[in-house]
Amino acid sequence: MHQDLKHLDGFEISFHEKSKRIINIKIEDQVIERLIFPFKKFDITALEYKPFTRFTIAKSLDDITSNELSKYLNSILKDRNTGCFIIGPKTISKKVDHNFLVKLSTAITHLIGNPNHDSMAGKYYARFHVKHEDDSDSYLRKAYTNMDLHTDGTYVKEKTDWILMTKLEEENVIGGESYILHLDDWEHLGDFINDDVGKQNFIWGSPKSKNIDYKVEHPVFSVDEKGNPQISYIDQFPEPKNMEQGLFLQKLSDALEESQNKIIFPLSVGSAIVANNYFWLHGRKPFKENKNLSRELLRIRGSFFNN
Repeated sequence: MHQDLKHLDGFEISFHEKSKRIINIKIEDQVIERLIFPFKKFDITALEYKPFTRFTIAKSLDDITSNELSKYLNSILKDRNTGCFIIGPKTISKKVDHNFLVKLSTAITHLIGNPNHDSMAGKYYARFHVKHEDDSDSYLRKAYTNMDLHTDGTYVKEKTDWILMTKLEEENVIGGESYILHLDDWEHLGDFINDDVGKQNFIWGSPKSKNIDYKVEHPVFSVDEKGNPQISYIDQFPEPKNMEQGLFLQKLSDALEESQNKIIFPLSVGSAIVANNYFWLHGRKPFKENKNLSRELLRIRGSFFNN
């Protein structure tokens, strides 16, 4: 059912302890050492202003594996049985600072596809803090609220095939674990995929912080070219047109959150989770209250290369 693990020199590859759908990829120290020089060539501003530099550092990473890494990452993400990997340096040293992690995340995504412009940040990526106090208009930064299972890109016109989230740092954190759910493991999928309301067009808006001045319409459930179910859903942004849609969304929200098949795990600092956005949902558990709590995350999302 699940694809075989690949052998790549300089990478420790294994199945995640909680699910064979998730591939763990740890980058050995010798690979990190070899990336330091090519990564130093470009500062973060160059990556932001000159998109071709992002491909240059992606090629540096791929060259270390004779271009096998890019093929492997794409095969994981496009395989319905997996569709998710966690990747990061095996050891976090002083050399692996925030800048290095931004570059590494950039390199990984540019082996998969083109990032979308992140309107919230005005760049191809977004960095944001979760702290004790927050006055934002999104669950993203609410430390003590459960961030329910959702997919990304529900309210934008761009295709959002995949998402990467890297944990850049955290301090004084208890709780806040990641949790994800593969659509095929969801106990209630059959009920919902056969409900005609889920195939209706819903209106999707977004709060001011997202900097999107339009709304989009699309159903919650659709199917891919092979007839496999796909989901595009987040609890905060749909605007139900009537009672039928409102009650459908409530039922859907409850059925996702009560799933016994969610995979809950802490993401280690320096690691990135990369997932197919059509059949993996992701969320976050609440943090334990602490005035000095801090976590910084980096997000990149986009579409697969067409070629």
